[in-house]
Amino acid sequence: MTIAVLDGQGAGLGREFIKRLKKEFEDKIKVVALGTNKVAMQNMLKNGADVGYCGEDEIVYFLSNFVPDAIVGPIGILTCGGINGEITAKIAQMVFSLECKKYIIPLNLHGIFIPGTINLSIKEIFNYIIEDIAVSIEKEDRSLSAPSS
Repeated sequence: MTIAVLDGQGAGLGREFIKRLKKEFEDKIKVVALGTNKVAMQNMLKNGADVGYCGEDEIVYFLSNFVPDAIVGPIGILTCGGINGEITAKIAQMVFSLECKKYIIPLNLHGIFIPGTINLSIKEIFNYIIEDIAVSIEKEDRSLSAPSS
């Protein structure tokens, strides 16, 4: 299973999430760091990502040619100008149009409020995502081990 983690600035969320992913799943997943800048990408690589892409052109190239099983990032990855202006229209459009599961971390910033998420900590949100990925991996493992007819 391939999980792409998209983040910008210093990749604080991305770094922490990748640490959790690697601790939980070790070699069952491949983690791709998609950093809107070099610092974000490098920080995610230092925390366990297997490969990294940096900047609009590389992110769009990866998402166009290697659709991951899932993508994870803060809500800003869906909006042009998100993550303090680091998400371009091309990146937002690519993420939105991906044919994969999108795990969006709801940060209550910039006047965006998602009902039902106000009392969740980042740790709790990460836990929900990790649980769902575990279910997906389990399903994938079962389908691979099922006898073919």
